[in-house]
Amino acid sequence: MTPSGARRVALMTGTAGPLAAGGLCRVLGLTGPANVLWAAATLFALVPAVWWVLAALRQRRLGVDLIAVLALVGSLLVREYLAGALIAVMLATGRSLEDYASRRARRDLRALLERTPREARRYEDGAVRDVPVEDVVRGDRLLVPAGSVVPVDGVVERDAAVLDESALTGEALPVEHDVGAAVRSGTLNAGDPFDLRATATAEESTYAGVVRLAREAQAESAPVVRLADRFAVLFLPLSLAVAGGAWLASGQLVRAVAVLVVATPCPLLLAAPAAIVAGISRTARHGVVVKGGAALETLGHARTLILDKTGTLTTGRPEVTDVATDAEADPAELLRLAAAVDQMSSHALAEAVVRAAHERGLSLPRPHEVREIAGRGAQGRVDGRCVAVGKAVSEAAWMSGVRARAALDGAMTVWVTVDGRTRGVVLLRDTVRPDAPRTLRRLRSSGVRRIVMLTGDRADVAESVATVLGIDQVQAECSPEDKVRAVRAEPDVSAMVGDGINDGPALAAADVGVAMGARGAAASSQAADIVITTDRLGRLADAMDVARRARRIAVQSAGAGMLLSLAAMAGAAIGLIPPAAGALLQEGIDAAVILNALRALREGRGTRVPLDISTDALLRRFGREHAFLRPSLANIRAVADSLSATPEALERLRDVHRFLVQTLLPHERAEETRLYPAVARALGGTEATTTMSRGHAEIERLVRRLGHHLGLAAHDGLRPDQLDDLKACLYGLHAVLTLHFAQEEEAYFSLSSGVYAL
Repeated sequence: MTPSGARRVALMTGTAGPLAAGGLCRVLGLTGPANVLWAAATLFALVPAVWWVLAALRQRRLGVDLIAVLALVGSLLVREYLAGALIAVMLATGRSLEDYASRRARRDLRALLERTPREARRYEDGAVRDVPVEDVVRGDRLLVPAGSVVPVDGVVERDAAVLDESALTGEALPVEHDVGAAVRSGTLNAGDPFDLRATATAEESTYAGVVRLAREAQAESAPVVRLADRFAVLFLPLSLAVAGGAWLASGQLVRAVAVLVVATPCPLLLAAPAAIVAGISRTARHGVVVKGGAALETLGHARTLILDKTGTLTTGRPEVTDVATDAEADPAELLRLAAAVDQMSSHALAEAVVRAAHERGLSLPRPHEVREIAGRGAQGRVDGRCVAVGKAVSEAAWMSGVRARAALDGAMTVWVTVDGRTRGVVLLRDTVRPDAPRTLRRLRSSGVRRIVMLTGDRADVAESVATVLGIDQVQAECSPEDKVRAVRAEPDVSAMVGDGINDGPALAAADVGVAMGARGAAASSQAADIVITTDRLGRLADAMDVARRARRIAVQSAGAGMLLSLAAMAGAAIGLIPPAAGALLQEGIDAAVILNALRALREGRGTRVPLDISTDALLRRFGREHAFLRPSLANIRAVADSLSATPEALERLRDVHRFLVQTLLPHERAEETRLYPAVARALGGTEATTTMSRGHAEIERLVRRLGHHLGLAAHDGLRPDQLDDLKACLYGLHAVLTLHFAQEEEAYFSLSSGVYAL
């Protein structure tokens, strides 16, 4: 048990024990021992209460504890020992609740320190030796092995470097650096070993600066004022004024003590923390860990939301978005060959290629003679063919268009070469989370006024994501220092959401930091006040709903309790309520407001759309079908790109039509007849599905048009005068289906409580 935990247990035991023992003595007629025990409980609570008041005064603020101290002292002076013991137990209970609710996890940034490089491999007399990183000086030549962290800032001296820079920039895709390029410490070598010429010492390097910045941001974070103390600013002087007035008017100190007893702010000491604790319990059921009551309170009135891009608004890992080929190759076959080689490859993007092949149901043969070629990729033999994955080894006219498309989309390219000829390319991109648009809409409806995106990624990529999501402000190419400055510049209460090591300083600097902890860096979880343990951004909106409701209930409970206390104070001031009776009356008020506060344990409506079990199951089913169908959409575009009046093109066109008629249209019709009615019931009317139904009609129209063209070509093949309209039909189908899938996933599938694969 921690020292603070031991103190809380001692305080509860030292007050509740004598109160109970004194009650037993009173029942047995032992009045003297009962008073002694109750007085002991009062004194036991008085000592720490005085300390809390002095600590608050040192911070130049007054809190609710001062009223409790005055009530304890007054009960001893007028020998109302039972009242004093009751107040002592209330004070101990409230402090224990509040300490539990507001205790923060230490922001020691342990993960940052553990990741800091401690050794470097330096060339000395032609050999490589391990040396402490502190011994590295400018000009040293270092070897950076595969999978190791770059120890200091420097320039690539030999062999190209492929670096995972997500620790600094948050960008999920690895970055290639040619010889002579500058690289920063803290990045991870995701490729082959390379030589580095140091341009800075460890202390001067980038990663050390990130650690220093996180420590500074943590140290400079302002403490959050307790909700109870904000109420006490008004309640404290009022209570003292009523008590003093009663004493002066009657000349009886006992009336002043009675006023202070019933004014003891137990609704603030108990009800507000109880509601916050209930809110913390509620968020835990949503997979959100809140490290303290202050964090939940702050989240409950945050008005500005600041989000990192990679891993927060996007999935945080590269996904295969398309497979482009020359006119002769089949995209699925090309992906199968590439994934077969990448099974044995350590290339940074190999896992994504293999994962995409498995998602498409492709059977991967075992490759032979696999080897890594420095700076080029992987090569091996698959089904008797020589397959190379990585850089392009030949050039063709079709490749320039693909390169332009990849640049516009911010995609990485993995070229696939078969038997010495580059036949296709796998395009990979970090995609927007399916639940991100709905989550941001929910957050706006819950009270967030402004949404800002901070990212270390390029401006064009950041702007494309912001446009899709309706972000109010974008700051791209941000360093960790830039993020901290942006967070501190926000005038309203702000919540910062991130997942990478580079987000740690900004999370520590924000009013409340939220870490995507399912796949995010441990350092961001250490620096954050709130950690989302599931890989669902929608949990952030759930946590915001709970926080706002818990805070609202806390305010209601405290406000109602204070009004009841004011009425009791009036009765005590005129002599109707003696101190002991006042203490019991205050217990009744406490019980009422605490029961009200515990309403925060129940699920509120919030901004989530409630779903029945059958609708949720339908959403998951059709989400899985989307994951199965989506890869085939790319083939529609590929057929359009290579369309010509040849028998081979006609056969590929027939394959597309069979897929559309036999697989896609049945899926769309099942959505129309089964899914859309269920969604309409959940969303409150058919207007929510009308636009999607119109999309289904357009898809059917284009498929019929494609079938008409195939009917015309049944005997004599495709005519040249058909090609333009056919291309328009195919490109139209690809565009409509891509948009339609995205709309359904955003508007409907994101309603599901489950995670579906895309």
